[in-house]
Amino acid sequence: MRGKKKSRRLAGLSCLMFVLCAAVLMMTGCGTKGVDYPDDVKTRIIRDSAGREVEVPEEITKIAPSGNVSQMILMTIAPEKMVGLSQTPSVNQKDYIPEELWTLPTFGAVYGQKSNLNMEALLKADPDVIIDLGDRKDTIRSDMDYVQNQTGIATVFIEADIYHLEEAYQMLGYLLGKEDRGQALSEYVGKTILMCAENKVKIPDEDRISVMYGTGSAGLACNARGSSQAYVIDIVGAENAVVIPEDELSNKGGGNTISMEQLYNFDPDVIVLQEGGPFDSLSDYPEWQQLTAVRNDHYYEIPMEPYCWLSNPPSVNQVLGIYWLGNLLYPDIYDYDMAEVTKEFCQLFWNTELSDEKVDSLLENSSYKVRK
Repeated sequence: MRGKKKSRRLAGLSCLMFVLCAAVLMMTGCGTKGVDYPDDVKTRIIRDSAGREVEVPEEITKIAPSGNVSQMILMTIAPEKMVGLSQTPSVNQKDYIPEELWTLPTFGAVYGQKSNLNMEALLKADPDVIIDLGDRKDTIRSDMDYVQNQTGIATVFIEADIYHLEEAYQMLGYLLGKEDRGQALSEYVGKTILMCAENKVKIPDEDRISVMYGTGSAGLACNARGSSQAYVIDIVGAENAVVIPEDELSNKGGGNTISMEQLYNFDPDVIVLQEGGPFDSLSDYPEWQQLTAVRNDHYYEIPMEPYCWLSNPPSVNQVLGIYWLGNLLYPDIYDYDMAEVTKEFCQLFWNTELSDEKVDSLLENSSYKVRK
């Protein structure tokens, strides 16, 4: 009976969230932000997460991502509407992505420090709207206005870091006419965040495991405490071992590079490394052998398909990363079969059925290493 009441409560909250998202996203009124539409195109005015009023077609059939975070999220909800990519998928990523997307034109990043927009390709693809998804930056409103004014294409920002992803899928479903799909993905994200909130309070402060998240060939480019790239560590109830002064903290994928002396001071309980780092030979290096995590064989390689499960970029991949890291660090609390969770996630979000052999290869250097 308790489970049924909880299910009804979650269903009610999901319905309420959808109504609120629709109210936030759509407003009555008229006026545009520099976009001209033919007379026969019916439009509506929406308010995006930056508080901007944007005129968009009532029926959106062609969309373009603003960057890699947007590309990943849009691929999971409306790949058939995409007319281009910000980045060409890798060979491994193609196993999870519809074949129709493989040969789409690549526009690059529309704005930001990594902007490399191919304006000619973007205009030729003629999207109805450019969708920007991710964390809310201080300059987001002016950034969106700039992109829209430069391209003449309606540009919409939807806040979609891991803490807002549940709501973002609701809003995307409404905007793109994919309500059922948006609802299904939103509910999964919401279920995941709720699980973490319930599990985190079960972990006493003295049992919180300290984690170093290393990247790069040397493993010393760290996503430190407070970085959006390292949110998963905190969400599951662990502690980021690497602490960088706030004014020096980097939210970029490479994080902050630290020295071995700094690492000795942090001395993490667990080390997780991205592919391409020193995982295979870590225990062979005398300087690394001095660390508690290495001496105890508590170092692991982060699964990387179709994208890194923890970040880089921080997007929907972090949802699967939550299940992975929680189960890796606190298996008695995050108690489930990680192989089955991996299959379930990839089936729902990427419409990809993974074989047992594929899952084994993804978890070989982490979840399965623990069992050995």
